[in-house]
Amino acid sequence: MLRKRWVALPLSALVWAAFVLIVLLWTPAVLAFRLATFPKDRNRRRVGRFFHSAAVLAGSINPFWTFRILGAEGVDPEAPHVFVANHSSFTDVFLLARLPWEMKWLSKKSIFRVPLLGWLLRIAGDVPIVRGDKESAREASARMRRILESGVSVVLFPEGTRSADGSLGEFRDGAFRLAIEAGADVVPIAILGAARSLPKRSVVFRPTTAVAHVLPSLPTSGLSADDARGLGAAARERIQAALDEQARPSAA
Repeated sequence: MLRKRWVALPLSALVWAAFVLIVLLWTPAVLAFRLATFPKDRNRRRVGRFFHSAAVLAGSINPFWTFRILGAEGVDPEAPHVFVANHSSFTDVFLLARLPWEMKWLSKKSIFRVPLLGWLLRIAGDVPIVRGDKESAREASARMRRILESGVSVVLFPEGTRSADGSLGEFRDGAFRLAIEAGADVVPIAILGAARSLPKRSVVFRPTTAVAHVLPSLPTSGLSADDARGLGAAARERIQAALDEQARPSAA
């Protein structure tokens, strides 16, 4: 076990260095792409997709990760949806970026302060939020609603933070109120295996196969804000059922 860790440490350092290099290379490329496509890309679908392809590349070159996508063929990539997923690892972002459509991400504002990366997030149209700040939450919700109205999807982690042990936490209502107000269907996504790849508060990668299972959508037509909690419970139930199914030894 100790020998494996000493091998993982330097290799993990090389992977992180590669991630930094990708950000450095993508910065001028995203700027040039934004300037070239701005007149026809008001909703930032194209530039966002181009920027998020950097996460796809980063995930592909990481020798510790094997990613699988299930169920994506059932989603209309041009229609706006509110995607909700369980959150257990930093790895989740790289896995979900492989889905074949553009989504705007809700992320901690502190990430937007990271040099270059934060600038790229803003150019791509992703949305910052300060945890525990009600005014920030209102502003973020308003921005995401405008994104949905422009025809672009958003993705949120309704648990609010990463799970320390990979178990599914309780869902907050915000994502589901947003979906109801915007008239967008909710699409649950079950992420399995990512918790083992990069545990919370760790920088050392571990070999893992992570799966993103896109589940049937939940319509919001006819619902009111009072139904947000029930809608969230239904999404959580579907994700939990998929996690339980995928965790069985026979589900290979």
